[in-house]
Amino acid sequence: MDGFVSIVREKAEGKGGYEGVVAYLREQLLSGELKTGDCLLPERELSARLGVSRQVLREALRALAMIGAVEIRHGVGTIVSRPDVSTLGEFFTFALAQQSEVIDDIMEARIAIEHHAIRLACRRAGQADFDRLAERLYDIVETIRDPEAGGHADFRFHEALVQAGGSPTLISLYSSIASLMMRSHLDRREQIIQVEGIREFLIDHHRKIFEAIVARDAGVADELLTRHFEIGADFRRQAGFRSAAANLRNSAPETNIIQGEQNADRDR
Repeated sequence: MDGFVSIVREKAEGKGGYEGVVAYLREQLLSGELKTGDCLLPERELSARLGVSRQVLREALRALAMIGAVEIRHGVGTIVSRPDVSTLGEFFTFALAQQSEVIDDIMEARIAIEHHAIRLACRRAGQADFDRLAERLYDIVETIRDPEAGGHADFRFHEALVQAGGSPTLISLYSSIASLMMRSHLDRREQIIQVEGIREFLIDHHRKIFEAIVARDAGVADELLTRHFEIGADFRRQAGFRSAAANLRNSAPETNIIQGEQNADRDR
């Protein structure tokens, strides 16, 4: 333990008090010295080991408590806890929401995560995963005429796909951008729901993806997912064309009135 403490002090040199405390906790967790549920050293001893004041230590621990890394229990001490992924999701939402092209950027991240997850799912998925995917597929069918409910059902199917991959890291990353992806799902579903053939595509393609996972055919599943995103993008382009055409038609009468008034002015 003494050797570990000397390493911590060396790594903390040149850093601010907060950074030193964070580095200590991170190294302890990575080395296995600390685990969820463990109690940190008493405040006086911990501040001495880290070479920071007790005030700085308290501020750092309060900051860590805000992100769920520790829990401060009065009369007990500071307990190591497992951060809730939703905290990370809130961070991503605030950090990315101000970017102009955030939805396109999130979509690229989503595609990357799902492609790796679907290959893992073909190897790792169990009966519980198959049952969950089947339930989500049923929900897609049942809500196909409702843009909002259908958007939620579509998202939950893809979420179940990632969960079936069995990678805690991929699941955490996917969950952290879930609120932004949900917005994307709902916006896209609202855009494309009136395009001819979209309902059949949504049901049929999700069913094929499900069947490929059950068959544990990673190549087919991955290819289907690629086509799923490509065809979805094509439907969105069609929806954009429809919307633009409708706007032109709606503005035509007003344009004709203006043109008529201009012609009348010339005649006078």
